[in-house]
Amino acid sequence: MSLSTEFKVLYHMLLAPIRGHSHAERLDSFYRGQAQGYDTFRERLLHGRGEMWRALPLSEHGLLIDMGGGTGANLLYLEDALAHYRKVYIVDLAISLLQVAKQRVQAHGWRHVVPVAADATTFVPPEAPVDVITFSYSLTMIPDWFKALDHAWKLLRPGGIIGVVDFYVSRKYPHDNQVRHGWLTRTFWPLWFAFDNVFPNPDHIPYLHHRFEPVQFAESRARMPYMPGVRVPYYHFIGRKPRHSAIT
Repeated sequence: MSLSTEFKVLYHMLLAPIRGHSHAERLDSFYRGQAQGYDTFRERLLHGRGEMWRALPLSEHGLLIDMGGGTGANLLYLEDALAHYRKVYIVDLAISLLQVAKQRVQAHGWRHVVPVAADATTFVPPEAPVDVITFSYSLTMIPDWFKALDHAWKLLRPGGIIGVVDFYVSRKYPHDNQVRHGWLTRTFWPLWFAFDNVFPNPDHIPYLHHRFEPVQFAESRARMPYMPGVRVPYYHFIGRKPRHSAIT
């Protein structure tokens, strides 16, 4: 990434005003000026994506939806496994990011991959039920994140897989065997990310464990670009919709 592109991305992340009456308008306002440099910069910011995507159980001839999939770069982590899905949807509300996704789909010849401008809380593909649904650093940007997870639960077939990787902060008193963050971490990161309408939430992890049977779960911290010595908490979760459940 050139220095000018780097500064452009940083400007739109840290200084540019976010405008719009709807969530879709605000998202596109935020991403419009940085869409072309989005992937290169985010590779240093959004950690754990490769680990989560490569750990997804392969669903042969399955249907996959990447909710908040943006530019479609997440699909590169699947490598050869991508060809085994019968259809893949990249769902996002940011038109500027979807334009990059369409260019990527065309460049790679992914005929079974479809970028769609839609809301993660309401999108229903005609081929439902779904085998795999992912949220890769998108759950913290969805205002009704609990509604998005409930919707994903309904879309998934019994035994279907959900994969989530995102920033977070812990509850003050998390469940046993989960990381407890100190007051500064629990206070600083929500304030910092709120400038970009990103909201790390202490209830994401408990709700995921409530809704889905855990297959893989890990909590970690990663370096932040231009913030020496500072490490941001993130997690990845892979879960399965119970094959027999009364929860709706």
